[in-house]
Amino acid sequence: MTTTLSEAQSKLFLEPFGLPFLPERLVNTPQQAVEAAEAVGFPVVAKLCGDAIAHKTERGLVKLGLRTSTDVMRAGEELLAAATPEDGTVQVLVAPMVSASRELIAGAVRDPQFGPTVLLGVGGILAEAISDVVVRLAPLTVVDAHEMIESLASQTLIGEFRGEPEVNRAALCAVLVGLSEAITSTESIASIDLNPLMIVDGMPIAVDALVERTQR
Repeated sequence: MTTTLSEAQSKLFLEPFGLPFLPERLVNTPQQAVEAAEAVGFPVVAKLCGDAIAHKTERGLVKLGLRTSTDVMRAGEELLAAATPEDGTVQVLVAPMVSASRELIAGAVRDPQFGPTVLLGVGGILAEAISDVVVRLAPLTVVDAHEMIESLASQTLIGEFRGEPEVNRAALCAVLVGLSEAITSTESIASIDLNPLMIVDGMPIAVDALVERTQR
């Protein structure tokens, strides 16, 4: 049996491994959400966050492109009102809004047969169409991580793209090595999902994170 950490708890667990997250605030009220938005800078995204909430988008629990305090106040009210008793204790996560023309997926899974593995692939709207994914056994070295990047078939997405610089391969390697260290650090970690891993000015940024633990 596995349990899913909230997005905020997942990021808190992963931060020591050097994974690239945005500055964000976890708050309890719409007014606090406004204050958080003013602190991190507009535009922002607001999400309902809780241990029992894994698939926020499907339930409309993500509010994007909030540009004013009024927008954030309304979003906070709507998100908290959408919580159900099954969701348990919930809060609102406020973070800077970023967009990118390139998205990757990265993660780690503890395979029943092979043990901990690390995954890198093409994400976003192209993920299902291309199905370009590379998997390696953990622990990873920096050389292993570079080889994973080189093994992606969609190398045009890694190089210069639509006027944007090529992906910073050292930074992307650091993400993969960090995932390797995270899943090998604790046997109870079943999986880690960074989706999407956005490429902004060549740098990978994990805008969402989900960690699953095995209960023994």
